[in-house]
Amino acid sequence: MDKLTQFFPLIAGGASALALFEPRVFTWFGPLHIKIALALIMFFTGLSLTAADFQRVAKKPSQVAAGFLLQYTVMPAMGYLTAVAFSLPREIAAGVILVACCPGGTASNVITYLAKADVPLSVTMTACSTIAAAVLTPALSAWLIGARIPVDAWAMTRDTAIVILLPIALALIAKHFLPQAAKKLEHSANFLAVLAITLIVASIIGSSRTQILSGGWSIVAAVFTLHAGGFLFGYVFARLLRIGEIQARTISIEVGMQNSGLGVVLATKHLTALAAVPCAISSLMHSLIGSLLAAVFSRRPAAESALKN
Repeated sequence: MDKLTQFFPLIAGGASALALFEPRVFTWFGPLHIKIALALIMFFTGLSLTAADFQRVAKKPSQVAAGFLLQYTVMPAMGYLTAVAFSLPREIAAGVILVACCPGGTASNVITYLAKADVPLSVTMTACSTIAAAVLTPALSAWLIGARIPVDAWAMTRDTAIVILLPIALALIAKHFLPQAAKKLEHSANFLAVLAITLIVASIIGSSRTQILSGGWSIVAAVFTLHAGGFLFGYVFARLLRIGEIQARTISIEVGMQNSGLGVVLATKHLTALAAVPCAISSLMHSLIGSLLAAVFSRRPAAESALKN
């Protein structure tokens, strides 16, 4: 795993700060570029998948099922409650709910590695939640956003499937027919994904500079609450389900970190440009919280628990 990937929060944070002061550095990265970047991220995700990832679902279905269930219950609920608690404007609220309904992000695999948790479980959970996102993300978003902004659930489902499933399928095909080339690309895939996410985040923040500076603290506070709740309740509920300590830490990270890039693409196309702002801030926020949590976890090694399923 590329060591430079560990500096993602610093890279994304620096780019975001620069975007606020010099937005033109990143605003050239428009909607089409964002879609291409997300497709590349999904392609890189596909390169990291192996048959063993899916075999783990059969070997330890309870852990994967628990993480999957928490991913698509805890975060959507947190998104809705956060939007209500902070009395967010309808477009911002829709963006918070949308990103909460997205699958786990690939950055969670890096954070899990740094936390010395269960990387195979993290990768498997990311794969499962990502594939299911083609249906669950649009369905949950349309339901929870409600009357705030009209949502075409079918169109969102179609676009989510194209953005997620097609690149992953192409990556798996490449691994089969061009194994050497795919393997070489896989070595730098994590850092390339970091650069792609950084450009997406900085572009949205630069484009929405005025709105962020005028009311950004409430948005930042809401997004912080969303992800902090995801990390906390992901861990608490995993332990209540009698999941082992190491696996509970992994589920906490997986639940707390979202595919914010997908949220940006869907918000930009199906909601409004302003709704994409919480999604962009989400990418930076969950990475900062995740990095701090990884530092804590890595300094407090956990023995394999007898409760491990």
